[in-house]
Amino acid sequence: MNNDLDNLINLLSKLPGLGPRSAKRAVLHLIKRREGLMLPLAAAMDAAAENIKTCSTCGNVDVQDPCTICIDPRRDNTTLCVVEDVADLWAMERTKAFKGRYHVLGGVLSALDGIGPEDLNIPKLVNRATNSPITEVILATGATVDGQTTAHYITDRLEDSEITISGLAQGIPVGGELDYLDDGTISAALKKRRQIE
Repeated sequence: MNNDLDNLINLLSKLPGLGPRSAKRAVLHLIKRREGLMLPLAAAMDAAAENIKTCSTCGNVDVQDPCTICIDPRRDNTTLCVVEDVADLWAMERTKAFKGRYHVLGGVLSALDGIGPEDLNIPKLVNRATNSPITEVILATGATVDGQTTAHYITDRLEDSEITISGLAQGIPVGGELDYLDDGTISAALKKRRQIE
């Protein structure tokens, strides 16, 4: 194989869910559909790389800053849903069950990986929650050990505020991540959220 093919296979194999063999199959599929798929995909990726921005308010990705969710006047300004990353925000939006605002942490606290509060958008969250009309913060972190540790840390940071802190209800499996759950499970968990004590 030549360097261009090797490079493309190598890059694709770095995507989640694609190993070297899957990447080779994907590259062959793209080559077979060069005009109808490969060239439009390349153009779309180029445009995305040029135009996608991270929202300075919530951390979502969009073609504008602030993002369309943050500037939507129909959203509830008093409820803030805190998620680990953008994929989780998209999973919540897919359910159409939440009509408030979001805050993307950019990950979770992890002593093993050396990720502390200053590495995430936690200080910005605390500032945003305490200096706005927010009355409820929903902690929609994963049911993993790191996700729950992050939720407890945020709860401690907001303890002195008058803000109600809640978490998603049962239905989110232990070790589960929002991006992999079906819409019904996420909707039910959001509707049955409970206050964290």
